[in-house]
Amino acid sequence: MKLLTKELRQKLIDNGRVQQPVKGTDDEQDFWPVVKLFYPAGAATWLLTELDPEDEDIAWGLCDLGHGFPEFGTVRISELESFIGRAGLRIERDLYFKAKAPISRYIEAASAAGVITEEVTP
Repeated sequence: MKLLTKELRQKLIDNGRVQQPVKGTDDEQDFWPVVKLFYPAGAATWLLTELDPEDEDIAWGLCDLGHGFPEFGTVRISELESFIGRAGLRIERDLYFKAKAPISRYIEAASAAGVITEEVTP
């Protein structure tokens, strides 16, 4: 399965273009997650909000490797696409994911729970 469709990739790039000039300032955008990726044989999950418009392999989002410390940061799409785990399983896209709130709410909920959770309020 392709992790990012053309439409998802374009939305992530568009978000990155909006975010780039204001990143690290009070004007930074609080985007809703665009896509959820996960490893089916473990607890690793990624909620991505944007792609770096200067290096579209770098995604920003809430990353949880399943060790109890989810954090907002970057991940390389190429690393996720090339990962092969137990029994040949790969990272997958949650086809049914619909964001319920901006990423800040997911960060708050993940900090409290120690894992990414979809129990968030807008």
